[in-house]
Amino acid sequence: MNESNIPMPHPDPWVDLLRDYITGSVQSLVGHDLHVERSWLDPAGPRDATILYVPANGSTGDLHALVWDEETGWRTGVYASGEQGVRTRLDDTAFLGGGVLPNPDELAARVIGEVRASRRAHRSHTALRDGLDDALRDRGSVR
Repeated sequence: MNESNIPMPHPDPWVDLLRDYITGSVQSLVGHDLHVERSWLDPAGPRDATILYVPANGSTGDLHALVWDEETGWRTGVYASGEQGVRTRLDDTAFLGGGVLPNPDELAARVIGEVRASRRAHRSHTALRDGLDDALRDRGSVR
């Protein structure tokens, strides 16, 4: 892992709360031999983040992305467009399941195993006191 593939601090502290969880997810993916190109934190409403990676089979030559949002959790697909501050667009989107905040090692296993699940809204981004922010803070403190 290198400093260029982990998300940079975000100027909005509420969005930046995601950074430790996303950094841990990048570290887990790299630790499971996936090549991560870069990652960033996206806009709010809902908050989301993107990790660009090369799939384990690497045969397609397409760059893929993992996108996390605070309502549906993780999804993956072929990276179409996006950057920090702009929502990421995916082609051939597939949800990974595992809840809104799976452990980073579970995420890596789901990516490698090509686990697919139905889209499910676990919460609303307007639910400000439902424990997600506390869970994100806790995830950051155990890195």
